[in-house]
Amino acid sequence: MSVPEPTAETRWRCTLCGNLTRFDVTRSSRVVEYVHLDLAGEPKVEEREVLSETLESVRCRWCNAVDQVELVDRPGAQV
Repeated sequence: MSVPEPTAETRWRCTLCGNLTRFDVTRSSRVVEYVHLDLAGEPKVEEREVLSETLESVRCRWCNAVDQVELVDRPGAQV
Protein backbone atom coordinates (compact mmCIF):
# COMPACT_ATOMS: atom_id res chain seq x y z
CA MET A 1 0.00 0.00 0.00
CA SER A 2 1.35 3.40 -0.95
CA VAL A 3 0.92 6.18 1.58
CA PRO A 4 1.50 9.73 0.36
CA GLU A 5 3.98 11.98 2.15
CA PRO A 6 2.55 14.65 4.45
CA THR A 7 2.62 18.21 3.16
CA ALA A 8 2.45 21.62 4.80
CA GLU A 9 -1.34 21.22 4.87
CA THR A 10 -1.61 17.51 5.80
CA ARG A 11 -0.33 14.98 8.33
CA TRP A 12 -0.61 11.25 8.96
CA ARG A 13 -3.31 9.73 11.15
CA CYS A 14 -3.92 6.10 12.05
CA THR A 15 -7.58 5.31 11.36
CA LEU A 16 -7.48 2.38 13.79
CA CYS A 17 -6.29 4.10 17.00
CA GLY A 18 -6.20 7.83 16.13
CA ASN A 19 -2.41 8.25 16.52
CA LEU A 20 -1.13 11.48 14.98
CA THR A 21 2.45 11.60 16.23
CA ARG A 22 4.37 8.27 16.17
CA PHE A 23 5.06 6.26 13.02
CA ASP A 24 7.74 3.89 11.76
CA VAL A 25 8.56 4.85 8.16
CA THR A 26 10.29 2.46 5.75
CA ARG A 27 12.00 4.12 2.79
CA SER A 28 14.23 3.01 -0.05
CA SER A 29 16.76 5.63 -1.07
CA ARG A 30 19.43 6.00 -3.70
CA VAL A 31 21.94 8.61 -2.58
CA VAL A 32 25.37 10.00 -3.29
CA GLU A 33 27.31 10.90 -0.16
CA TYR A 34 30.57 12.73 0.34
CA VAL A 35 32.20 10.92 3.24
CA HIS A 36 35.14 12.50 5.08
CA LEU A 37 37.26 10.19 7.23
CA ASP A 38 39.31 11.75 10.01
CA LEU A 39 42.87 10.60 10.67
CA ALA A 40 41.59 7.92 13.06
CA GLY A 41 39.37 6.54 10.27
CA GLU A 42 36.02 7.73 11.68
CA PRO A 43 33.63 8.55 8.82
CA LYS A 44 31.40 11.63 8.71
CA VAL A 45 28.90 12.31 5.92
CA GLU A 46 29.41 15.94 4.95
CA GLU A 47 27.17 16.10 1.87
CA ARG A 48 24.21 13.98 0.83
CA GLU A 49 22.34 14.16 -2.45
CA VAL A 50 19.13 12.12 -2.73
CA LEU A 51 18.84 10.77 -6.27
CA SER A 52 15.58 8.90 -5.67
CA GLU A 53 13.46 7.94 -2.69
CA THR A 54 10.46 5.68 -2.32
CA LEU A 55 8.17 5.57 0.68
CA GLU A 56 7.47 1.85 1.17
CA SER A 57 5.32 1.76 4.28
CA VAL A 58 4.15 3.73 7.29
CA ARG A 59 3.37 1.74 10.45
CA CYS A 60 1.56 3.14 13.46
CA ARG A 61 3.86 2.95 16.48
CA TRP A 62 0.94 2.68 18.92
CA CYS A 63 -1.09 -0.20 17.41
CA ASN A 64 1.29 -1.60 14.71
CA ALA A 65 -1.27 -1.06 11.93
CA VAL A 66 0.33 -0.78 8.50
CA ASP A 67 -2.69 -0.43 6.24
CA GLN A 68 -4.58 2.06 8.41
CA VAL A 69 -2.52 5.25 7.95
CA GLU A 70 -4.14 8.11 6.02
CA LEU A 71 -3.55 11.78 5.31
CA VAL A 72 -5.69 14.31 7.16
CA ASP A 73 -5.68 18.11 7.25
CA ARG A 74 -3.40 19.81 9.76
CA PRO A 75 -5.11 22.12 12.25
CA GLY A 76 -5.18 25.65 10.94
CA ALA A 77 -3.99 24.60 7.47
CA GLN A 78 -5.00 26.87 4.61
CA VAL A 79 -6.81 24.57 2.18
